[in-house]
Amino acid sequence: MKLRQSQTTKLSLSSTLRSWLPILQADLESIDDALEPFVKENPFIEVRSGYERQRKSFNTQNSSYTSDFIESLTLSHNSLYDTLKEQIVPPLFPTQKSQDIAHMIIEDIDDEGYFRGDIEFIAEMTGSDPENVEKIRQRFAYLEPLGVGAKDLKESFLFQLDDMDVDKELYSLVKDLINNFENIQEFSGCKRFEEAIKVIKKFSNPPAISYLSDSKQVIPDIFIIEGENGIEVMINDSFYPEVIVEIEGVDRDNEYVKQKIKNAKDLIDALDMRKATIKKIGLMILEYQYDFFYGGDIKPMKLKDLANDLERNPSTISRAIANKYLSCSRGVIPLKAFFSTAIDEDTSSASIKEYIKEIIKNEDRKKPISDNKILQLIEKKFGIKIVRRTITKYRKQLGIAGSSERKKLYLLQ
Repeated sequence: MKLRQSQTTKLSLSSTLRSWLPILQADLESIDDALEPFVKENPFIEVRSGYERQRKSFNTQNSSYTSDFIESLTLSHNSLYDTLKEQIVPPLFPTQKSQDIAHMIIEDIDDEGYFRGDIEFIAEMTGSDPENVEKIRQRFAYLEPLGVGAKDLKESFLFQLDDMDVDKELYSLVKDLINNFENIQEFSGCKRFEEAIKVIKKFSNPPAISYLSDSKQVIPDIFIIEGENGIEVMINDSFYPEVIVEIEGVDRDNEYVKQKIKNAKDLIDALDMRKATIKKIGLMILEYQYDFFYGGDIKPMKLKDLANDLERNPSTISRAIANKYLSCSRGVIPLKAFFSTAIDEDTSSASIKEYIKEIIKNEDRKKPISDNKILQLIEKKFGIKIVRRTITKYRKQLGIAGSSERKKLYLLQ
């Protein structure tokens, strides 16, 4: 009897989990799409979109706000990530495994279109080898927007060059200029140099520049709210779809009907599990990053630690936080931004990277700041000791060219 009960519980949980995982992975913009396969298989359920409810709600309160709101939804539905996901199909990605790897690569592409992930981690999570994962990433050279999925500026330009309709001689020269970008002026005496420069000027930099305005229009899963009783975590319930079970007038003793009703309940449970998991993640982020919400820096926080606390696989948590956002008094922030490696006990790599971006954003374009100078500024600000190659590594991870390379880019602009 106990064995039978255990098996029944396990089967019930597995059924809910099968529904839960794709729902957990989906962001609020695409959660209706994640439910669609379950709706098609079950004639007794109806899903009312959270977006539709919000449209009606806003429409009765403020028509001009509704118009802006619906426009923002339209923009976000045409986001970089949606565009990329639509292209993960055969023949470029012929197998389910290649598609799974490609989707994990997309999760590690930033708003500018650069790949910021770890090839070996993706290989481990997908049961593949790093060489195969890298080959699949290279296929992103054939996706829109051109240059997306590249690791840095040079690779992005090379991706875009392969799509240009130029003759072999010009192609070869442009490729040489890209590979030697820091010494581009040394090629000025070459035949067709000006023509090659015109080709380079046509490239998008960053590759997803046309999507940057869209990426700001997101719907957060989590709200961090400061109230009279302190700071608290709230889930964005208002955009969750509502699952309605319609069984009036049907024979509830029929085995087929019983199974479909059970499946409908599993789907409702899966939505509740998503809410509970996202809220737990929000609570843990609040606990780990409490000072950040009052003006401090992001502290070191590992995905593995969060997975252990939630008793989940790190790959599950990685998918749970992908393309999801948190809204607080400091703005709308990707959940992934809170997870980084520690430089020391109090300083995260994310804090260093943000400071590097700030330094370079405000630099003198005629005299770009060297990595050595950036190192000095960081050591002074954070009171830590690190080596210059760490600064160079972070700069490259951010897709930022070296000082001499940036000087050439500024001249091109």
